[in-house]
Amino acid sequence: MRTPRLGLLLAALAVTVTACSGATKPAGPGGDFAVTPLSPPAKGPLPSFTWSLYAEPYTLDYAQAFDYPPNTVLANVCEQLLRVTPDLRIEPGLAVKWENPDPLVWVYTLRPGVTFHDGTVMTADDVVASLKRQMDPATGSPWGSAFKNVKAVEKTGPLQVTLRLTRPDVLLNELMAASPGTIESAAFLARAGKDYGVPGGKVNCTGPYALDQWRQGESITLKKHPGYWDRKLTPKTDTVRFTFTEDSAARTNAFLTGTADGGYMVPSASLAQLRASGKGTVHFGPNTAAANLAVLNFQGTLGDLKVRKALSLALDRENIVKAAAGGVGAPAKAPAARGAWALRPERTEGYYKELPEPVRDVAAAKALVEEAGATGKPVTLVTSSLAPEISVVANAVQAAGREIGLDVRLKAVAPEAYSSIFVDPNARKGLDLVITNGYDNTPDPLEFYQYLRTGDFGNYGNWSDPEYDAAFDRAVAAADPGPRSDLTSELQRIAVRELPIIPVYEAPYSVFLGNRITGAPTGIAQLYYPWAATIGSAH
Repeated sequence: MRTPRLGLLLAALAVTVTACSGATKPAGPGGDFAVTPLSPPAKGPLPSFTWSLYAEPYTLDYAQAFDYPPNTVLANVCEQLLRVTPDLRIEPGLAVKWENPDPLVWVYTLRPGVTFHDGTVMTADDVVASLKRQMDPATGSPWGSAFKNVKAVEKTGPLQVTLRLTRPDVLLNELMAASPGTIESAAFLARAGKDYGVPGGKVNCTGPYALDQWRQGESITLKKHPGYWDRKLTPKTDTVRFTFTEDSAARTNAFLTGTADGGYMVPSASLAQLRASGKGTVHFGPNTAAANLAVLNFQGTLGDLKVRKALSLALDRENIVKAAAGGVGAPAKAPAARGAWALRPERTEGYYKELPEPVRDVAAAKALVEEAGATGKPVTLVTSSLAPEISVVANAVQAAGREIGLDVRLKAVAPEAYSSIFVDPNARKGLDLVITNGYDNTPDPLEFYQYLRTGDFGNYGNWSDPEYDAAFDRAVAAADPGPRSDLTSELQRIAVRELPIIPVYEAPYSVFLGNRITGAPTGIAQLYYPWAATIGSAH
Protein backbone atom coordinates (compact mmCIF):
# COMPACT_ATOMS: atom_id res chain seq x y z
CA MET A 1 0.00 0.00 0.00
CA ARG A 2 1.14 3.53 -0.63
CA THR A 3 -0.27 5.65 2.18
CA PRO A 4 -0.21 6.83 5.88
CA ARG A 5 4.94 6.91 -1.12
CA LEU A 6 14.03 22.13 -3.16
CA GLY A 7 17.40 22.64 -3.44
CA LEU A 8 19.44 21.86 -0.34
CA LEU A 9 16.32 21.61 1.82
CA LEU A 10 14.71 18.86 -0.21
CA ALA A 11 17.99 17.11 -0.78
CA ALA A 12 18.21 16.82 2.98
CA LEU A 13 14.55 15.99 3.55
CA ALA A 14 14.57 13.01 1.21
CA VAL A 15 18.32 12.48 1.32
CA THR A 16 20.18 9.55 -0.12
CA VAL A 17 23.22 9.13 2.11
CA THR A 18 26.29 7.54 0.59
CA ALA A 19 27.80 6.37 3.85
CA CYS A 20 26.45 5.01 7.09
CA SER A 21 28.02 7.78 9.11
CA GLY A 22 27.48 11.50 8.99
CA ALA A 23 24.35 13.57 8.75
CA THR A 24 22.88 16.12 6.42
CA LYS A 25 21.72 19.43 7.87
CA PRO A 26 18.91 21.10 5.96
CA ALA A 27 18.53 24.82 5.49
CA GLY A 28 15.40 26.93 5.37
CA PRO A 29 12.11 26.74 7.30
CA GLY A 30 11.86 23.87 9.73
CA GLY A 31 15.53 23.16 9.14
CA ASP A 32 16.61 22.53 12.73
CA PHE A 33 17.14 18.82 12.23
CA ALA A 34 19.61 16.46 10.64
CA VAL A 35 18.94 13.49 8.37
CA THR A 36 21.10 10.44 9.02
CA PRO A 37 20.52 6.71 8.33
CA LEU A 38 21.39 5.47 11.81
CA SER A 39 20.78 6.43 15.42
CA PRO A 40 23.70 6.14 17.89
CA PRO A 41 24.72 2.49 18.38
CA ALA A 42 23.48 0.45 21.32
CA LYS A 43 25.76 0.18 24.32
CA GLY A 44 24.47 -3.12 25.61
CA PRO A 45 21.75 -5.80 25.46
CA LEU A 46 18.14 -5.58 26.61
CA PRO A 47 15.68 -8.25 27.74
CA SER A 48 12.85 -6.57 25.81
CA PHE A 49 11.40 -3.38 24.35
CA THR A 50 7.94 -2.30 23.19
CA TRP A 51 7.37 -0.81 19.75
CA SER A 52 4.35 1.23 18.69
CA LEU A 53 2.66 0.72 15.31
CA TYR A 54 0.05 3.21 14.07
CA ALA A 55 -2.19 0.28 13.08
CA GLU A 56 -2.39 -3.47 13.52
CA PRO A 57 -1.00 -5.45 10.57
CA TYR A 58 -3.79 -6.92 8.46
CA THR A 59 -1.54 -9.91 7.66
CA LEU A 60 1.91 -11.38 8.25
CA ASP A 61 1.84 -13.16 4.90
CA TYR A 62 4.87 -11.88 2.98
CA ALA A 63 2.96 -12.15 -0.31
CA GLN A 64 0.22 -9.83 0.99
CA ALA A 65 2.43 -7.37 2.90
CA PHE A 66 1.93 -4.09 1.06
CA ASP A 67 1.87 -1.53 3.88
CA TYR A 68 3.99 -0.11 6.68
CA PRO A 69 2.61 -2.08 9.68
CA PRO A 70 3.02 -5.63 8.28
CA ASN A 71 6.37 -4.85 6.68
CA THR A 72 7.69 -3.23 9.86
CA VAL A 73 7.09 -6.49 11.73
CA LEU A 74 8.12 -8.85 8.92
CA ALA A 75 11.42 -7.02 8.33
CA ASN A 76 12.71 -8.75 11.45
CA VAL A 77 11.13 -12.15 10.79
CA CYS A 78 11.42 -12.87 7.07
CA GLU A 79 14.26 -12.14 4.67
CA GLN A 80 14.81 -11.64 0.98
CA LEU A 81 17.32 -12.91 -1.55
CA LEU A 82 18.91 -9.45 -1.52
CA ARG A 83 18.96 -6.80 1.22
CA VAL A 84 18.40 -3.04 1.25
CA THR A 85 20.74 -1.37 3.74
CA PRO A 86 19.92 1.67 5.94
CA ASP A 87 21.86 3.90 3.54
CA LEU A 88 19.76 2.62 0.61
CA ARG A 89 22.14 0.24 -1.09
CA ILE A 90 21.51 -3.35 -2.22
CA GLU A 91 23.76 -6.08 -0.82
CA PRO A 92 23.67 -9.89 -0.63
CA GLY A 93 20.97 -11.39 1.57
CA LEU A 94 19.85 -15.01 1.38
CA ALA A 95 21.63 -15.04 -1.98
CA VAL A 96 25.39 -14.58 -1.78
CA LYS A 97 25.62 -13.78 -5.48
CA TRP A 98 23.41 -12.87 -8.42
CA GLU A 99 24.28 -12.92 -12.09
CA ASN A 100 22.68 -11.77 -15.33
CA PRO A 101 24.52 -13.89 -17.94
CA ASP A 102 21.84 -13.15 -20.50
CA PRO A 103 19.29 -10.25 -20.56
CA LEU A 104 16.58 -12.88 -20.12
CA VAL A 105 18.21 -14.83 -17.26
CA TRP A 106 18.87 -14.09 -13.57
CA VAL A 107 20.83 -16.66 -11.55
CA TYR A 108 20.91 -16.60 -7.71
CA THR A 109 23.47 -18.53 -5.70
CA LEU A 110 22.03 -19.17 -2.25
CA ARG A 111 23.75 -18.78 1.10
CA PRO A 112 24.63 -22.20 2.58
CA GLY A 113 23.68 -23.24 6.10
CA VAL A 114 20.76 -20.85 6.58
CA THR A 115 18.08 -22.29 8.87
CA PHE A 116 14.42 -21.47 9.21
CA HIS A 117 13.01 -20.77 12.66
CA ASP A 118 12.00 -24.44 13.02
CA GLY A 119 15.62 -25.50 12.45
CA THR A 120 15.24 -26.87 8.93
CA VAL A 121 17.80 -25.78 6.33
CA MET A 122 16.91 -23.46 3.46
CA THR A 123 17.34 -24.94 -0.02
CA ALA A 124 16.59 -24.00 -3.60
CA ASP A 125 13.23 -25.75 -3.27
CA ASP A 126 12.14 -23.19 -0.67
CA VAL A 127 13.14 -20.31 -2.92
CA VAL A 128 11.28 -21.75 -5.91
CA ALA A 129 8.13 -22.31 -3.85
CA SER A 130 8.26 -18.83 -2.30
CA LEU A 131 8.66 -17.02 -5.63
CA LYS A 132 6.12 -19.13 -7.48
CA ARG A 133 3.59 -18.42 -4.76
CA GLN A 134 3.93 -14.70 -5.51
CA MET A 135 3.19 -15.44 -9.17
CA ASP A 136 0.19 -17.68 -8.54
CA PRO A 137 -3.05 -15.76 -9.27
CA ALA A 138 -4.73 -17.78 -6.50
CA THR A 139 -2.45 -16.05 -3.98
CA GLY A 140 -3.74 -12.64 -5.03
CA SER A 141 -0.43 -11.01 -4.19
CA PRO A 142 -0.17 -7.26 -4.80
CA TRP A 143 3.42 -8.04 -5.79
CA GLY A 144 2.37 -10.40 -8.56
CA SER A 145 2.98 -7.81 -11.27
CA ALA A 146 6.66 -7.71 -10.30
CA PHE A 147 6.89 -11.12 -11.97
CA LYS A 148 5.04 -10.13 -15.13
CA ASN A 149 8.07 -10.86 -17.31
CA VAL A 150 8.97 -14.17 -15.63
CA LYS A 151 8.18 -17.34 -17.57
CA ALA A 152 9.97 -19.82 -15.31
CA VAL A 153 11.46 -20.14 -11.82
CA GLU A 154 13.77 -23.16 -11.77
CA LYS A 155 15.98 -25.01 -9.33
CA THR A 156 19.28 -25.29 -11.19
CA GLY A 157 21.32 -26.65 -8.27
CA PRO A 158 20.95 -27.49 -4.56
CA LEU A 159 21.74 -23.85 -3.79
CA GLN A 160 20.96 -22.21 -7.12
CA VAL A 161 17.76 -20.77 -8.57
CA THR A 162 17.33 -19.38 -12.08
CA LEU A 163 14.64 -16.98 -13.27
CA ARG A 164 13.92 -17.03 -17.01
CA LEU A 165 12.24 -13.99 -18.52
CA THR A 166 10.22 -13.12 -21.59
CA ARG A 167 11.85 -9.67 -21.78
CA PRO A 168 14.69 -7.89 -19.97
CA ASP A 169 13.72 -6.67 -16.49
CA VAL A 170 16.36 -5.15 -14.24
CA LEU A 171 13.76 -3.99 -11.75
CA LEU A 172 12.75 -7.58 -11.04
CA ASN A 173 16.22 -8.28 -9.69
CA GLU A 174 16.19 -5.17 -7.50
CA LEU A 175 12.81 -6.15 -6.08
CA MET A 176 14.41 -9.34 -4.80
CA ALA A 177 15.46 -7.04 -1.93
CA ALA A 178 11.79 -6.33 -1.11
CA SER A 179 8.64 -8.39 -0.52
CA PRO A 180 8.81 -10.14 -3.94
CA GLY A 181 12.14 -11.72 -2.92
CA THR A 182 10.99 -13.04 0.47
CA ILE A 183 11.77 -16.68 1.22
CA GLU A 184 9.60 -18.95 3.38
CA SER A 185 9.83 -22.68 4.08
CA ALA A 186 8.12 -24.62 1.29
CA ALA A 187 7.07 -27.37 3.71
CA PHE A 188 5.60 -24.84 6.11
CA LEU A 189 3.65 -23.10 3.34
CA ALA A 190 2.17 -26.44 2.32
CA ARG A 191 1.12 -27.26 5.88
CA ALA A 192 -0.30 -23.83 6.67
CA GLY A 193 -2.33 -23.44 3.50
CA LYS A 194 -4.89 -20.64 3.72
CA ASP A 195 -4.10 -20.10 7.41
CA TYR A 196 -0.62 -18.81 6.61
CA GLY A 197 0.14 -15.39 8.10
CA VAL A 198 -3.27 -14.89 9.72
CA PRO A 199 -3.80 -13.68 13.32
CA GLY A 200 -3.07 -16.48 15.72
CA GLY A 201 -1.07 -18.34 13.08
CA LYS A 202 2.65 -18.68 12.52
CA VAL A 203 5.26 -18.01 9.87
CA ASN A 204 8.56 -19.84 9.47
CA CYS A 205 11.25 -17.65 7.94
CA THR A 206 14.98 -17.06 8.44
CA GLY A 207 15.22 -13.62 10.11
CA PRO A 208 16.85 -12.66 13.42
CA TYR A 209 13.47 -12.89 15.17
CA ALA A 210 10.74 -15.54 15.09
CA LEU A 211 7.04 -14.86 15.49
CA ASP A 212 6.14 -15.91 19.03
CA GLN A 213 2.53 -14.80 19.39
CA TRP A 214 -0.08 -12.63 17.66
CA ARG A 215 -2.91 -11.62 19.96
CA GLN A 216 -5.32 -9.96 17.58
CA GLY A 217 -6.29 -6.47 18.67
CA GLU A 218 -3.62 -6.42 21.37
CA SER A 219 -0.04 -7.19 20.41
CA ILE A 220 2.50 -9.15 18.37
CA THR A 221 5.54 -10.62 20.12
CA LEU A 222 8.80 -11.69 18.49
CA LYS A 223 11.54 -13.72 20.11
CA LYS A 224 15.25 -13.90 19.27
CA HIS A 225 16.20 -16.63 16.80
CA PRO A 226 19.30 -18.32 18.28
CA GLY A 227 20.32 -19.90 14.98
CA TYR A 228 20.39 -16.71 12.92
CA TRP A 229 23.05 -16.82 10.21
CA ASP A 230 24.22 -13.18 10.12
CA ARG A 231 26.45 -12.63 13.15
CA LYS A 232 26.69 -8.90 12.38
CA LEU A 233 22.99 -8.65 13.11
CA THR A 234 22.68 -10.95 16.11
CA PRO A 235 19.81 -9.37 18.06
CA LYS A 236 20.77 -7.27 21.05
CA THR A 237 17.28 -7.66 22.54
CA ASP A 238 15.64 -10.97 23.42
CA THR A 239 11.98 -10.04 22.94
CA VAL A 240 10.20 -7.37 20.88
CA ARG A 241 6.55 -6.53 21.58
CA PHE A 242 4.48 -4.55 19.08
CA THR A 243 1.40 -2.62 20.18
CA PHE A 244 -1.17 -0.93 17.92
CA THR A 245 -2.40 2.63 18.53
CA GLU A 246 -4.40 4.31 15.79
CA ASP A 247 -5.10 7.53 17.69
CA SER A 248 -2.09 9.83 17.24
CA ALA A 249 -2.58 11.61 20.59
CA ALA A 250 -2.69 8.28 22.42
CA ARG A 251 0.37 7.12 20.53
CA THR A 252 2.26 10.27 21.49
CA ASN A 253 1.24 9.73 25.12
CA ALA A 254 2.60 6.17 24.95
CA PHE A 255 5.97 7.60 23.91
CA LEU A 256 5.90 10.24 26.66
CA THR A 257 4.93 7.81 29.43
CA GLY A 258 7.28 5.03 28.32
CA THR A 259 4.44 2.63 27.59
CA ALA A 260 6.07 2.36 24.17
CA ASP A 261 9.85 2.59 23.89
CA GLY A 262 9.77 3.75 20.29
CA GLY A 263 8.09 3.77 16.93
CA TYR A 264 8.47 4.76 13.30
CA MET A 265 6.37 7.38 11.49
CA VAL A 266 6.01 9.73 14.45
CA PRO A 267 2.74 11.74 14.42
CA SER A 268 3.75 14.99 12.74
CA ALA A 269 1.56 17.09 15.01
CA SER A 270 3.59 15.81 17.97
CA LEU A 271 7.08 16.31 16.57
CA ALA A 272 7.77 19.52 18.48
CA GLN A 273 6.32 18.15 21.72
CA LEU A 274 8.31 14.94 21.56
CA ARG A 275 11.54 16.69 20.61
CA ALA A 276 11.22 19.02 23.61
CA SER A 277 9.98 16.39 26.08
CA GLY A 278 13.27 15.04 27.38
CA LYS A 279 11.67 11.57 27.25
CA GLY A 280 13.59 10.49 24.17
CA THR A 281 14.85 11.59 20.77
CA VAL A 282 13.17 12.05 17.41
CA HIS A 283 15.53 11.04 14.62
CA PHE A 284 15.01 11.85 10.94
CA GLY A 285 16.16 9.41 8.26
CA PRO A 286 16.32 8.91 4.50
CA ASN A 287 12.92 8.65 2.86
CA THR A 288 11.87 7.57 -0.62
CA ALA A 289 8.26 8.65 -0.03
CA ALA A 290 6.22 11.67 -1.07
CA ALA A 291 2.65 12.56 -0.20
CA ASN A 292 0.58 12.60 -3.39
CA LEU A 293 -2.97 12.70 -4.68
CA ALA A 294 -3.59 9.61 -6.81
CA VAL A 295 -6.39 9.88 -9.35
CA LEU A 296 -8.69 6.86 -9.07
CA ASN A 297 -11.22 7.74 -11.77
CA PHE A 298 -10.24 9.02 -15.20
CA GLN A 299 -13.83 8.75 -16.43
CA GLY A 300 -15.01 11.52 -14.11
CA THR A 301 -14.18 15.17 -13.56
CA LEU A 302 -10.44 14.52 -13.18
CA GLY A 303 -10.28 12.70 -16.51
CA ASP A 304 -9.61 16.13 -18.06
CA LEU A 305 -5.94 17.10 -17.78
CA LYS A 306 -6.92 20.76 -17.44
CA VAL A 307 -8.80 19.94 -14.25
CA ARG A 308 -5.89 17.96 -12.82
CA LYS A 309 -3.54 20.85 -13.61
CA ALA A 310 -5.97 23.29 -12.05
CA LEU A 311 -6.20 21.34 -8.80
CA SER A 312 -2.40 21.12 -8.65
CA LEU A 313 -2.09 24.89 -9.20
CA ALA A 314 -4.63 25.60 -6.46
CA LEU A 315 -2.89 23.63 -3.71
CA ASP A 316 -1.32 25.68 -0.92
CA ARG A 317 1.59 23.30 -0.46
CA GLU A 318 3.56 25.53 1.91
CA ASN A 319 0.73 25.57 4.44
CA ILE A 320 0.06 21.87 3.90
CA VAL A 321 3.66 21.17 4.89
CA LYS A 322 3.24 23.25 8.06
CA ALA A 323 -0.01 21.57 9.04
CA ALA A 324 0.51 18.00 7.83
CA ALA A 325 4.27 17.56 8.32
CA GLY A 326 4.86 19.76 11.35
CA GLY A 327 6.88 22.10 9.16
CA VAL A 328 9.43 19.36 8.54
CA GLY A 329 9.03 19.02 4.81
CA ALA A 330 8.78 20.87 1.52
CA PRO A 331 6.54 21.02 -1.57
CA ALA A 332 7.03 18.13 -4.00
CA LYS A 333 7.94 18.73 -7.64
CA ALA A 334 7.35 15.14 -8.78
CA PRO A 335 5.41 12.06 -7.67
CA ALA A 336 8.63 10.28 -6.67
CA ALA A 337 10.59 11.93 -3.85
CA ARG A 338 14.16 13.00 -4.36
CA GLY A 339 15.18 10.36 -1.86
CA ALA A 340 13.90 7.73 -4.28
CA TRP A 341 16.83 8.52 -6.59
CA ALA A 342 19.50 6.54 -4.74
CA LEU A 343 20.36 4.83 -8.02
CA ARG A 344 22.39 7.83 -9.17
CA PRO A 345 22.04 10.48 -6.42
CA GLU A 346 24.56 12.80 -8.03
CA ARG A 347 22.19 13.29 -10.97
CA THR A 348 19.10 14.02 -8.90
CA GLU A 349 19.47 17.79 -8.80
CA GLY A 350 19.77 17.99 -12.58
CA TYR A 351 16.64 15.92 -13.10
CA TYR A 352 14.61 18.09 -10.77
CA LYS A 353 15.82 21.34 -12.29
CA GLU A 354 14.08 20.23 -15.49
CA LEU A 355 10.71 20.19 -13.73
CA PRO A 356 8.41 23.18 -13.17
CA GLU A 357 8.19 24.65 -9.71
CA PRO A 358 5.00 23.73 -7.80
CA VAL A 359 3.68 27.29 -7.73
CA ARG A 360 0.25 28.32 -6.47
CA ASP A 361 -1.83 30.31 -8.96
CA VAL A 362 -5.52 30.33 -8.08
CA ALA A 363 -6.51 32.63 -10.96
CA ALA A 364 -4.87 30.41 -13.56
CA ALA A 365 -6.38 27.31 -11.92
CA LYS A 366 -9.88 28.79 -11.99
CA ALA A 367 -9.47 29.68 -15.65
CA LEU A 368 -8.48 26.08 -16.48
CA VAL A 369 -11.57 24.74 -14.69
CA GLU A 370 -13.75 27.10 -16.70
CA GLU A 371 -12.03 26.11 -19.97
CA ALA A 372 -12.71 22.47 -19.17
CA GLY A 373 -16.36 23.21 -18.47
CA ALA A 374 -15.90 21.67 -15.03
CA THR A 375 -17.20 24.47 -12.81
CA GLY A 376 -19.43 22.98 -10.13
CA LYS A 377 -18.59 19.39 -11.08
CA PRO A 378 -18.00 16.91 -8.24
CA VAL A 379 -14.71 15.38 -7.16
CA THR A 380 -14.90 12.77 -4.39
CA LEU A 381 -11.80 12.57 -2.19
CA VAL A 382 -11.59 9.75 0.34
CA THR A 383 -10.35 10.58 3.83
CA SER A 384 -9.80 8.64 7.04
CA SER A 385 -8.72 8.80 10.67
CA LEU A 386 -5.92 6.37 9.76
CA ALA A 387 -3.44 9.24 10.13
CA PRO A 388 -4.05 12.90 11.01
CA GLU A 389 -2.05 13.96 7.96
CA ILE A 390 -4.73 12.45 5.73
CA SER A 391 -7.43 14.68 7.19
CA VAL A 392 -5.22 17.75 7.00
CA VAL A 393 -4.43 17.21 3.34
CA ALA A 394 -8.03 16.30 2.54
CA ASN A 395 -9.34 19.53 4.04
CA ALA A 396 -6.71 21.55 2.18
CA VAL A 397 -7.62 19.89 -1.12
CA GLN A 398 -11.32 20.51 -0.52
CA ALA A 399 -10.65 24.20 0.18
CA ALA A 400 -8.43 24.54 -2.89
CA GLY A 401 -10.96 22.83 -5.12
CA ARG A 402 -13.84 24.95 -3.98
CA GLU A 403 -11.77 28.09 -4.44
CA ILE A 404 -11.45 27.32 -8.15
CA GLY A 405 -15.00 26.13 -8.74
CA LEU A 406 -14.77 22.37 -8.14
CA ASP A 407 -17.20 20.63 -5.81
CA VAL A 408 -14.71 18.58 -3.80
CA ARG A 409 -16.58 16.19 -1.54
CA LEU A 410 -14.91 14.31 1.29
CA LYS A 411 -15.89 10.71 1.94
CA ALA A 412 -14.69 9.48 5.32
CA VAL A 413 -14.01 5.75 5.69
CA ALA A 414 -12.64 3.55 8.47
CA PRO A 415 -8.87 2.88 8.51
CA GLU A 416 -9.29 -0.69 7.25
CA ALA A 417 -11.50 0.53 4.40
CA TYR A 418 -8.90 3.13 3.49
CA SER A 419 -6.25 0.43 3.34
CA SER A 420 -8.49 -1.67 1.11
CA ILE A 421 -8.42 1.02 -1.58
CA PHE A 422 -4.83 0.08 -2.34
CA VAL A 423 -5.43 -3.66 -2.71
CA ASP A 424 -9.06 -4.02 -3.79
CA PRO A 425 -10.29 -2.35 -7.01
CA ASN A 426 -13.89 -2.66 -5.79
CA ALA A 427 -13.07 -0.39 -2.84
CA ARG A 428 -12.26 2.44 -5.28
CA LYS A 429 -15.72 2.62 -6.81
CA GLY A 430 -17.30 6.05 -6.52
CA LEU A 431 -13.98 7.68 -5.58
CA ASP A 432 -11.98 10.17 -7.64
CA LEU A 433 -8.94 10.89 -5.47
CA VAL A 434 -6.98 9.29 -2.65
CA ILE A 435 -4.10 10.63 -0.58
CA THR A 436 -1.14 8.31 -0.89
CA ASN A 437 2.38 8.07 0.45
CA GLY A 438 4.18 6.86 -2.65
CA TYR A 439 7.49 5.22 -1.83
CA ASP A 440 10.19 2.99 -3.25
CA ASN A 441 11.16 -0.27 -1.57
CA THR A 442 14.48 -0.26 -3.42
CA PRO A 443 17.03 2.45 -4.30
CA ASP A 444 15.77 2.64 -7.89
CA PRO A 445 13.18 5.34 -8.78
CA LEU A 446 12.07 3.16 -11.68
CA GLU A 447 10.30 1.04 -9.07
CA PHE A 448 7.99 3.94 -8.23
CA TYR A 449 7.30 4.79 -11.85
CA GLN A 450 6.43 1.20 -12.74
CA TYR A 451 3.17 1.74 -10.82
CA LEU A 452 1.96 4.06 -13.58
CA ARG A 453 2.49 1.53 -16.32
CA THR A 454 -0.67 0.25 -18.01
CA GLY A 455 -2.11 -2.66 -16.06
CA ASP A 456 0.21 -2.51 -13.07
CA PHE A 457 -1.31 -3.44 -9.71
CA GLY A 458 -0.28 -0.08 -8.24
CA ASN A 459 -1.89 1.87 -11.09
CA TYR A 460 -4.99 2.49 -8.99
CA GLY A 461 -6.82 4.64 -11.55
CA ASN A 462 -5.98 2.44 -14.57
CA TRP A 463 -4.23 5.35 -16.25
CA SER A 464 -2.77 4.43 -19.63
CA ASP A 465 -0.34 6.31 -21.85
CA PRO A 466 1.46 4.58 -24.77
CA GLU A 467 4.35 7.05 -24.67
CA TYR A 468 4.86 6.33 -20.99
CA ASP A 469 4.69 2.55 -21.46
CA ALA A 470 7.26 2.65 -24.27
CA ALA A 471 9.60 4.77 -22.15
CA PHE A 472 9.21 2.36 -19.24
CA ASP A 473 10.07 -0.63 -21.43
CA ARG A 474 13.29 1.09 -22.50
CA ALA A 475 14.22 1.91 -18.91
CA VAL A 476 13.54 -1.53 -17.44
CA ALA A 477 15.76 -3.13 -20.10
CA ALA A 478 18.74 -0.85 -19.31
CA ALA A 479 21.24 -2.85 -17.28
CA ASP A 480 23.58 0.12 -16.75
CA PRO A 481 22.32 2.30 -13.85
CA GLY A 482 23.42 5.51 -15.57
CA PRO A 483 21.33 5.20 -18.72
CA ARG A 484 18.50 3.67 -16.69
CA SER A 485 18.47 6.71 -14.44
CA ASP A 486 18.28 9.04 -17.46
CA LEU A 487 15.45 6.98 -18.95
CA THR A 488 13.59 7.07 -15.64
CA SER A 489 13.85 10.86 -15.64
CA GLU A 490 11.92 10.76 -18.92
CA LEU A 491 9.14 8.87 -17.14
CA GLN A 492 9.19 11.49 -14.42
CA ARG A 493 8.77 14.31 -16.94
CA ILE A 494 5.76 12.57 -18.53
CA ALA A 495 4.18 11.97 -15.11
CA VAL A 496 4.59 15.61 -14.14
CA ARG A 497 3.14 16.72 -17.48
CA GLU A 498 0.11 14.38 -17.43
CA LEU A 499 -0.51 14.33 -13.65
CA PRO A 500 -2.05 10.88 -13.11
CA ILE A 501 -0.64 11.59 -9.65
CA ILE A 502 -0.57 15.12 -8.24
CA PRO A 503 2.55 15.72 -6.10
CA VAL A 504 1.94 17.42 -2.74
CA TYR A 505 4.92 17.37 -0.35
CA GLU A 506 8.00 15.49 0.82
CA ALA A 507 9.23 14.90 4.36
CA PRO A 508 12.00 12.83 5.99
CA TYR A 509 11.29 9.53 7.69
CA SER A 510 10.99 9.71 11.47
CA VAL A 511 11.51 7.48 14.47
CA PHE A 512 11.11 8.14 18.20
CA LEU A 513 13.50 6.37 20.56
CA GLY A 514 12.83 6.59 24.29
CA ASN A 515 15.74 7.28 26.60
CA ARG A 516 16.37 3.61 27.41
CA ILE A 517 16.96 2.39 23.83
CA THR A 518 19.04 3.28 20.78
CA GLY A 519 20.57 1.68 17.68
CA ALA A 520 17.62 1.77 15.26
CA PRO A 521 18.04 2.60 11.57
CA THR A 522 16.13 5.84 11.04
CA GLY A 523 14.97 5.65 7.42
CA ILE A 524 12.43 3.89 5.26
CA ALA A 525 14.81 0.96 4.68
CA GLN A 526 13.36 -0.37 7.96
CA LEU A 527 10.55 -1.90 5.90
CA TYR A 528 12.96 -4.71 4.90
CA TYR A 529 16.14 -4.28 6.91
CA PRO A 530 16.08 -6.20 10.26
CA TRP A 531 16.01 -2.96 12.27
CA ALA A 532 15.04 -4.45 15.64
CA ALA A 533 18.22 -6.54 15.75
CA THR A 534 20.39 -3.43 16.20
CA ILE A 535 18.34 -1.91 19.04
CA GLY A 536 19.74 -2.25 22.52
CA SER A 537 20.39 -0.35 25.71
CA ALA A 538 21.28 3.35 25.46
CA HIS A 539 23.20 3.14 28.75
